[in-house]
Amino acid sequence: MSEQERKFLEVCDLRKGFGSGESRQEVLRGMNFSVSKGEFCVLLGPSGSGKSTLLNIIGGIDGADSGYISINGDKLEEMDEKTLTNYRRKHLGYVFQLYNLIPNLTVKENIEVGAYLSDDPLDIDELLTTLGLWDHRNKLPNQLSGGQQQRVSIGRAIVKNPDILLCDEPTGALDYNTSKEILKLIEDVNAKYGNTIIMVTHNEAIKYMADHVVKLRDGVVRHNDINDNKISAMELDW
Repeated sequence: MSEQERKFLEVCDLRKGFGSGESRQEVLRGMNFSVSKGEFCVLLGPSGSGKSTLLNIIGGIDGADSGYISINGDKLEEMDEKTLTNYRRKHLGYVFQLYNLIPNLTVKENIEVGAYLSDDPLDIDELLTTLGLWDHRNKLPNQLSGGQQQRVSIGRAIVKNPDILLCDEPTGALDYNTSKEILKLIEDVNAKYGNTIIMVTHNEAIKYMADHVVKLRDGVVRHNDINDNKISAMELDW
């Protein structure tokens, strides 16, 4: 792996605060770490640790006060709004705790929405099979379980064939068994398509299936560990 691939995503002295004067709160206090291309990286920490703020900055949804994020050598802070919007469309996929599906579109049509944003989308029928959604492709979101809706959400994000898949507590609204199924799906997507995955979670158990674990607390990196003995998602227990 080349040096650029080892530092595919680089976070350098990243700082971010909200508010002003005495009420100002520093959320990110100088974060530093890098993620290799194709890695499954978990950002782990309790509420208030800065993990969602960090994910939003990586995703170009929010900006930093200082420091920078570099993806494949491109610094997000140096992009103008048009370039950043185009970058998000072409290179980033998002999976949230809330599914945000379009209610009057079928499963297949919801995934096709993501495909329209890409110059090189994945084959939708093949992806539907990978997601376990082929038999549900003509259903509307309200005809699906929560786990099936999250699968559609993942499909919509991954069909773009993004360099990076950003997952913000993707199992937060799901029960135990469905959560493990979704984690297994994300694991399979990472193995099959090679996307770099950044997942925010407060669930300690998920760190055991990741290649790379970054533990956050009070806006700083407390631990930055490579997992040499990871286990499969279906072996997780919590």
